[in-house]
Amino acid sequence: MNTIEDLCDRLKGYLPAEEIQQVRRAYFFAEQAHDGQRRSSGEPYVTHPLAVATILANLHLDHQALIAALLHDVIEDTGVNKEAVSRQFGESVAELVDGVSKLTQIKFESKAEAQAENFRKMVLAMAEDIRVIIVKLADRLHNMRTLGALKREKKRRIARETLDIYAPIANRLGINTLRLELEDLSFQAIYPMRYERLRKAVLSVRGHRKEVVKKIQQRLQERLESEGLKGRVIGREKNLLSLYRKMKHQRKSFNDIMDVYAFRVLTETVDDCYRALGTVHNTYKPVPGRFKDYVAIPKANGYQSLHTTLFGLSGMPIEVQIRTREMEAMANNGVAAHWLYKAGQTDRPIAEGSHARARQWVKGLLEMQQRAGDSLEFIEHVKVDLFPDEIYVFTPSGDIMELPKGSTPVDFAYAVHTDVGNSCVACRIDRKLAPLSASIQSGQTVEVITAAGARPNLAWLSFVTTGKARSAIRHYIKQQQRSESEALGKRLLEKALAQFDVHLDDLPKERLDQLLEEMQVASEQELLEAIGLGKRMAYMVARRLLDADASVTAETNDDGNMIIHGTEGMVVTFARCCRPIPGDSILGHISFGNGIVVHRYNCRNLQDIRDNPDKCVGLSWAEVTEGDFSVSLKLEIEDQRGIIARIATQVTEVDANLERISVDERDARLSILTLELLVRDRIHLARVMKKLRRLPEVNRVVRLR
Repeated sequence: MNTIEDLCDRLKGYLPAEEIQQVRRAYFFAEQAHDGQRRSSGEPYVTHPLAVATILANLHLDHQALIAALLHDVIEDTGVNKEAVSRQFGESVAELVDGVSKLTQIKFESKAEAQAENFRKMVLAMAEDIRVIIVKLADRLHNMRTLGALKREKKRRIARETLDIYAPIANRLGINTLRLELEDLSFQAIYPMRYERLRKAVLSVRGHRKEVVKKIQQRLQERLESEGLKGRVIGREKNLLSLYRKMKHQRKSFNDIMDVYAFRVLTETVDDCYRALGTVHNTYKPVPGRFKDYVAIPKANGYQSLHTTLFGLSGMPIEVQIRTREMEAMANNGVAAHWLYKAGQTDRPIAEGSHARARQWVKGLLEMQQRAGDSLEFIEHVKVDLFPDEIYVFTPSGDIMELPKGSTPVDFAYAVHTDVGNSCVACRIDRKLAPLSASIQSGQTVEVITAAGARPNLAWLSFVTTGKARSAIRHYIKQQQRSESEALGKRLLEKALAQFDVHLDDLPKERLDQLLEEMQVASEQELLEAIGLGKRMAYMVARRLLDADASVTAETNDDGNMIIHGTEGMVVTFARCCRPIPGDSILGHISFGNGIVVHRYNCRNLQDIRDNPDKCVGLSWAEVTEGDFSVSLKLEIEDQRGIIARIATQVTEVDANLERISVDERDARLSILTLELLVRDRIHLARVMKKLRRLPEVNRVVRLR
């Protein structure tokens, strides 16, 4: 078991004596605060924060992060508060401890919702200081190492959460050492028998392959030395979870996957990386199409390396990764390399670049968090970005942009800027016009065409890939629906007030404010939106406004129908049961959550509520309406060859749009057809029906209710 002295000895390699002393003082502070507390295993509780600090010491994090690790449970689990931590160790440490402290448990409807809300809070803490998530990852790693004392179901739940959230975050931040161990321990907890069988199989194969691996490694090392390159060739172990996933998803046997030999070449400079690549390609023939250059174009988490696959002895595949020692440190430590650089152990541009990428990613999470409707929607968007299989595309000016595999030009547009995404109307891929739903490939140049009056399309949600695009589209559509609902709500309330010869603007503001308070509604806009969506009845709101105002005389007026133009948007819909069109007598049904549903006045579905002012509202068509309206016709025809084609021609000749034809009944001589058409109004429909009746094969044409 580690002690504080072991930790301090480790810190002497990169921290000054006064900072080590502060870490030591924090340990004794934590030991006193947790006095008498024990873990599930029976050990003193302070062993946990000490182990977390030791994990961070291996990553060479600064003394403030180490102190926060030692104190990360004192605020929640002991009587110590944030102010006491601030007085003893400074404001920065107190903020870190507060961010890392276990999140306050809230009553949620489901465990999924609780996990999502906790993650949402963690993102807010990460935005303040990226060290929060590094300490949190170390905390989770030690908890995973000590799962043994817990019950089986709790083990599986914690391991599943680790695989879903914490391991992907470690990967996104490039901290490979933590990610691999988190994945390995999670796999062991979820599938203990599969893990053990796979581990034993790997150990067995490793023994059989030892001579072949040594031979390949020796040959590559000799070739590097003969070319005067300072490089070291090492064998590369495969992660057990990665092996299991490949076997499961690629449907490959264990032997097929283990037939691949993996090596890593570590060099001094970037120039040496490319020279070493030429050397290994001259030693063994490369497999076409299997070379990837992550040095020139790093991954999203800052990872840099050259990847190539070779034909080895007897055609066996050899996977080789070539990178500098600084890139190796970056691959293992990711964003933590920022503090390695400060300790003088890695290259500044690599470390600073990783830190900047991490900050940019967290900034993007914050934007999504602000737009998301709830925690579950937020985590749905984030999970897309936590499991990226990247592609790299170019802007017209030659800048490189990284996107998840399967991204479309709409994803690209939102990656450039939210305003570009909201106003995009078309795109060019490699200078050729392409649909917005096209899948972009690595290396392509994408140009987005925008228009000032354009806005996002709901259909985009069916093909966009990135969380940023999905959340931005949903946010815009919600805002659009909100404004349309508000406008409709105002019209409905004005109409209800008009029955009493009152205008909304004539009412005293004090009365409206009083009603908002009585109804527990935050603002006038929110009230109007609720009326527009049918959540509140305009007539009832009008009565409550007027009942408290003695100056208003309640005289009714039956001529105040609301006008329908056909372009009201999502909060006015047309009933499919009776399919009203301009010229029909119409009535509006106020539907909860859907605004107004327009029916024909004699629709049977409104029979019981037609005279109820709380549920129905009088409507009239505007003198000029826009758009096409759906209508259904039933035709009785004499069956003859080509009759359906002639019917379609007749409909087209009068500028109607035929959407669907179905045969409902058929015998030897007669058939019953149902046509679904788009027409402008009743006059247009009459012309269509007249045209169809002229066909000698058509016996009868009627409009369906």
